[in-house]
Amino acid sequence: MFVTRGQSLRTRSGGRWGSLLLAAALLTGCGAAAETGEPPSSRTSTEAPKPVLLALSVSDGDTDVEPGDAITVTAEHGTITKATLIGKHGTHVEDDLRAEGTFWTTAEPLGYGKTYTLSVEAKGENGRTVKEESTFTTATPARTVAVSVNVWDDETVGVGMPLIFDFTGPVPDRDAAEEALNVTAEPKTEGDFHWFGDTRVIWRPKEYWQPGTDVSIDADIYGKHLGDGTYGAEDEAVDFTVGDKLVAVADGQKHTMTVSINDANVRTMPISMGKPASPTPHGTYTVMSEHNGYTMDSSTYGVAVDSAQGYRLYVDYAVRLSNSGIFYHSAPWSLGDQGNANVSHGCINLSTENAAWLMGKTKRGDVFTVKRSRGPELEPTDGWSVWQMSWEEWQS
Repeated sequence: MFVTRGQSLRTRSGGRWGSLLLAAALLTGCGAAAETGEPPSSRTSTEAPKPVLLALSVSDGDTDVEPGDAITVTAEHGTITKATLIGKHGTHVEDDLRAEGTFWTTAEPLGYGKTYTLSVEAKGENGRTVKEESTFTTATPARTVAVSVNVWDDETVGVGMPLIFDFTGPVPDRDAAEEALNVTAEPKTEGDFHWFGDTRVIWRPKEYWQPGTDVSIDADIYGKHLGDGTYGAEDEAVDFTVGDKLVAVADGQKHTMTVSINDANVRTMPISMGKPASPTPHGTYTVMSEHNGYTMDSSTYGVAVDSAQGYRLYVDYAVRLSNSGIFYHSAPWSLGDQGNANVSHGCINLSTENAAWLMGKTKRGDVFTVKRSRGPELEPTDGWSVWQMSWEEWQS
């Protein structure tokens, strides 16, 4: 951006003119100067028209230009009349001329390891045309990494949904990665990133999302240097909405689960949780996935099916709450214990009717809290259990 400077008008009066008049009076020996009126009129000056000044964001011979950065040209004291960016093999890069001809920019990312020539013509206030040209080369990555997000486009999620970014390889510069990952919410929502290893970073709000919040994720990693020669492979973009606030609280001593929607209790159901040999971890879970027809298999979390604690059972309704195998699911075989005793391998057992009703209400990102289960504390890294960490721990 630049500032247009207008013409300057300077008026000089007062002491200097008084001194000149006094000198004239002394030379003539009379007071005639007092009768001549005001001092001579103010003097003016007009600046000459200036030549155009161009500022290019790249210099001739530059190497390792980041492809994700826009190439720009600004003009002062004139306007850009023509500008092109052409690849070595004749490819024209899309561009945009703005601000009444004083700002030009590329409108698409450049390729890795490519050579381009930027040609600009501009006309100054003085009527003269200036031409500038710059040939440069973009960076060649040592390697590239892609990123995936756990939220689907146009999905409606629960108020506890964390935003999980998984890279296909280690990210050396975490700050650069976070800067490229943009989360925009309406209404505005305070949140922050937390890294779990070199390939996963999670963004979560400070408190649960507000129902009705519209969220946009723009993972603008393409062309961004992520450290040690690592660059982003391609961008990702997702828009989603936060739905009703559904919270379920399972009590291991009362053997009940109470479900509230938008802070109003809507149903309390009998349940059975993990037996003493395999108690359900206590803490706050987040719904990860939902399944109509699912085979519960202990070998998926390291317990052989043919062992004393092993099992392989088909259920009509199952909703995953953790990576370690904790689900709430239909369990018609434990109806007599539901509401009375904890007999499961760790999952939350419900009748088929109650499991079907609950699965019809829940969605990914809904919040499930288990209390008084006599089990260990739920690990924040087990599934999407990010609410196990305080805000202070999350930001540390």
